Amino acid sequence: MKRIMVSGTDTDIGKTHVSAALLAKARLNGGNPIGLKPVAAGADYREGQAYSDDAARLALGAGFDGPLEAINPYLFEPPIAPHVAAHQVGIELSARELASWAERQAVHYSHALLEGAGGWRVPLNERESFSDIARYLQWDVVLVVGMRLGCISHALLTAEAIRSDGLNLAGWVANRVDPNQAVFEQNLETLKKRLSAPLLGVVEYSDRPFEQVAEQLRWPE
Repeated sequence: MKRIMVSGTDTDIGKTHVSAALLAKARLNGGNPIGLKPVAAGADYREGQAYSDDAARLALGAGFDGPLEAINPYLFEPPIAPHVAAHQVGIELSARELASWAERQAVHYSHALLEGAGGWRVPLNERESFSDIARYLQWDVVLVVGMRLGCISHALLTAEAIRSDGLNLAGWVANRVDPNQAVFEQNLETLKKRLSAPLLGVVEYSDRPFEQVAEQLRWPE
């Protein structure tokens, strides 16, 4: 069984895009994957019903046709820091409880992918961060690096934090969020030398569907 948590170097760097493509990769290779989004902040609406676009895209990638609440138990309407959104409605999120939920949801699937929110140290409550979910789970971590100015430092610092938490950085994905990034190839080579983890794929800047993006990726060993 394959179990990974996907984190990113920042917010809006394509974690969901990459996660959905990884799930599609597993599905197209004959697996039975599930994508989990335990907490989402920023609701979309369809026929008056609130839903998480991130969770919807994970479901599409995995071929999951059940209710989105099964893969996204906490959805907050405002697109703000999740711990603030939870506090506004009187909820305290718990890393241990969310990790236990993820284990239960993943049990019947060959591949499970849990997508965090924002970067590695995004707060979950007054004491914990999303990284604490990963520490309880002890799943391998895949880091999505948004390839743009500043990405080298962000990637190296995040990798350092992942390892300092006692977790295995099983691989990373270079996601071209800025198609005009200067010296892209040089930045990519620097990260390949310094991250000390396998490069799982380079996702080019495009609006291609998950199945095509999946061709650029592989699951960690």
